[in-house]
Amino acid sequence: MLSKLQEIDMKYIFHPCSQMKDYEKLPPIVIKKAEGMYLEDENGKKYLDCVSSWWVNLFGHCNKRINKAIKEQIDKVEHVIFVNFSHEAAIELVQELVKVVPKGIEKFLFADNGSSSIEMALKLSFQYHQQTGNPKKRKFISLKNAYHGETIGALGVGDVDLFTSLYKPLIKEGIKAKGPDCFYCPYQKNFDYCEAECFENMEKIIKDNHKEIACVIIEPMVQGAAGMKIYSSVYIKKLREITKKYNIHLIADEIAVGFGRTGKMFAMEHAGVSPDMICMAKGLSAGYYPMSIIGITQNIYEAFYCDYLEGKSFLHSHTYSGNPLGCRIAVEVLKIFEEENVLETVRKKGEYLRKKAIELFKDNKNIGEYRQLGFIGAMEFVKDKDTKELFDSKERAGYEIYKIALKKGAILRPLGNIIYFMPPYTITEEEIDKMLLICKESIEEYLKNRNTN
Repeated sequence: MLSKLQEIDMKYIFHPCSQMKDYEKLPPIVIKKAEGMYLEDENGKKYLDCVSSWWVNLFGHCNKRINKAIKEQIDKVEHVIFVNFSHEAAIELVQELVKVVPKGIEKFLFADNGSSSIEMALKLSFQYHQQTGNPKKRKFISLKNAYHGETIGALGVGDVDLFTSLYKPLIKEGIKAKGPDCFYCPYQKNFDYCEAECFENMEKIIKDNHKEIACVIIEPMVQGAAGMKIYSSVYIKKLREITKKYNIHLIADEIAVGFGRTGKMFAMEHAGVSPDMICMAKGLSAGYYPMSIIGITQNIYEAFYCDYLEGKSFLHSHTYSGNPLGCRIAVEVLKIFEEENVLETVRKKGEYLRKKAIELFKDNKNIGEYRQLGFIGAMEFVKDKDTKELFDSKERAGYEIYKIALKKGAILRPLGNIIYFMPPYTITEEEIDKMLLICKESIEEYLKNRNTN
């Protein structure tokens, strides 16, 4: 029986990344309020938010510090055009950002979502080369299984069929390099100690095509939508070396992995190198406001700095670029990181999560691998642990486990057969235990139902 709110929702709203027919059996859950780790629906049932509401909520729902910052800002200025105007919140934000971004990132452009920041970075790279005497450099390289957003330009450097296959006629396809796939590593290595032997494919592509390549874009350390695929930092080091050699931009898509999620402020830090551009979103505004920022080097900036009539301006804008509310939230996010020693908290809680997860799932024959980096934990759910055979995608095993977990009060949104944990940093050890136990019970219930049927 649908509630009145669910009826209205089903009548008018087309939800993202969904098959709406599924909602006939599992209607949208209407959330009325939230606090800390929990979302509460219209009937008073609480759900442990184990995925940070699509990976954005860093410090818990309705965080008092951020709430206070928003209330103060909204009485000053809510929005102002960002062409020919600026404001205190944006100016304070870039001063704080430049302290924590990888070395060499000195200029910042504002957008309003992750996909848009990717589009801007790709356009910046293309235009840079056109304006610096390298007009042949028009191609982009990304990794197989990459995900960089769902706008048309971003799909061109993406490689998750679920999102790209239908739109192939519209997409300007980039070059896809076979990248790390550590669960099925052909070299029989482990990303903790390998020398990124898999880099040979990327290396060959770059050497053979470097005169035409403008940039390489990667998700540093973790390919998210591909299944939380964690790979070696050595791969990034090798990539940085060869891109510098051939005047190719390295774009770090830190949208999902930035702001402490991998245990470092930015995932590129694991490799100890800096990109030419860095795209930031999600955790930047802690789930409060749609916002993204692209950081670039001084060298890239200078290719666009000239007299107006030379026609070298970067003409890309968003109405809500540099919105004061979003900027004030981001300032508070960075203050929380600094004043509350957040990275140390992520390290300690990450270690606890790893220990407990391995302990709980080590004997489960359907968990092919548990992998973790910082506060990203993922289980490869398989039909057979020895052969690594996956469940048939038609079974929608991950989705079925997700539905069972919802009944038990936890949000464990799957990625195909991958079940992952990406909770807010404010989660307690007791809540980690609860999250893992619900996951275990949900898997066991799914397998029991499957074997019975």
